[in-house]
Amino acid sequence: MRTVPLRITILILILAGGLVIATGLGSSFIGPSRVAAALLGHGSRTDEIIVWTLRLPRVALATLAGMALGLSGAILQRALRNPMAAPSILGITDGAALGVVTFLWLFSDQANVLTVSIHWQPLAAVIGAFAFALLVGLLTMADRGRSDPIRLILYGIALAALAKACVTLMMIVGPVYRASQALQWITGSVGAAHWMDVGVVAAGLALSVPLLVFMRLPLRQIVLDQQTAMTTGLQVSGNRIGLLVLSVVLTALAIAQVGAIGFVGLIAPHAARLFNGQFRPGYLFSTALIGGILVLAADTLARTIASPLELPAGAVTALIGAPLFLSLILRRQVRNG
Repeated sequence: MRTVPLRITILILILAGGLVIATGLGSSFIGPSRVAAALLGHGSRTDEIIVWTLRLPRVALATLAGMALGLSGAILQRALRNPMAAPSILGITDGAALGVVTFLWLFSDQANVLTVSIHWQPLAAVIGAFAFALLVGLLTMADRGRSDPIRLILYGIALAALAKACVTLMMIVGPVYRASQALQWITGSVGAAHWMDVGVVAAGLALSVPLLVFMRLPLRQIVLDQQTAMTTGLQVSGNRIGLLVLSVVLTALAIAQVGAIGFVGLIAPHAARLFNGQFRPGYLFSTALIGGILVLAADTLARTIASPLELPAGAVTALIGAPLFLSLILRRQVRNG
């Protein structure tokens, strides 16, 4: 029990250090001491403008979005009892992206000017994410082989490919508000971060905390097989639906702000299991911290590794996540003979 606070403290220190370093990196380097001074209001006027206006919204949004995606993946894996479940694998991420691009496509005029407020974009992401999550669920339930968890993954991959194709067609055929920025956003980018975006994701995370505390026992019981879970008094179907809804909302809020950054929901829960253990206190908190560290590191690399060019952060997470996903599939196939 005494090792749990230490492990979480280590993750918090890593994240805090990453925030300071990422805030200092850019076209003009600001050392950690100057960053700290600017954060505390004791730095130069120039440093404070660069830190608070230009860089801190970006690193804060990357961190919070990573936390939301990591939590979403952990909840999915618990609710579905499937270690390969993740928002990007089940089509939820691409469904949210399709919702956003559909919104931009429907409400853009011929001059590529948006005719409604951009603040409706998160709602469009939520609708798209829910639609694709529902489709994956319905297809899996209609399949006679639904007891095989691989079926769920296959349907998710197929629908994710469909969403990507629809997004590409919309970008080519119709007027889309800020099409070039939207295209970069689709691959996962934190470049256009504002404090309002940070507030949206932070509010979603803040609202999810009491729900996760309230559902802490169902989260532990639901990993049991259905019969055993029911003997503990758990209403499996109702709790599973509630957890899936929470996972989809967290995914959609993050994707609406940072784009379709994939594989974070897959990587973070597995890393947290290795680092903290799945059934020890602090597992979900560890997952959130690791998710924040992953997206922050990916975005920092994306904007510095090929400077002055800026790479999509989603490409960096995919370089890590795709091999991990393949290894999980191969391991499951070997285990099943």
